[in-house]
Amino acid sequence: MYSEMFKSFSEQAEKNLAPYVKFNRVFAKNIEEITELQMAAVRAYSDLGLTQLKAVSEIKDMESLTAYSGQQLEALTKLSQQLIDDSNKFSAIAQEFKNDVEVLATENMKPVTAA
Repeated sequence: MYSEMFKSFSEQAEKNLAPYVKFNRVFAKNIEEITELQMAAVRAYSDLGLTQLKAVSEIKDMESLTAYSGQQLEALTKLSQQLIDDSNKFSAIAQEFKNDVEVLATENMKPVTAA
C-alpha cells in the first residue's frame, strides 16, 4: 500500500519537475557554450597581443619600425575579423537559447490551454 503511494507520489513529482529539468539542461548547455566562446576569445586576443608585444620588442632600427608599422594594418584587420566572428557566434548561441526556451514554453503551455 505504502509502496504504491510512494510510487505515485514519485511519478507525480517527476512529471511536475520535468519542465524545470529540461530548462536547467538548456540553460547549462547555453552557459557551457558561452564559456567555451569566451575562453577561445581570451586565447585568441591574448595570442594577438603577445604577437604584437613580440613584434614591438624586435624593433631595432628604422627599417624594422617601418616593417612593424606595415604589419599593424594586418593586425587590426585580424582583430576586427575576430571581433566580428565572436559577435556572430555569440548571437547564434543566444538565438539558439531563445528558440530552445520558446519550445519549452510552448510545450508547457499546451496542457494549460488544452484544459
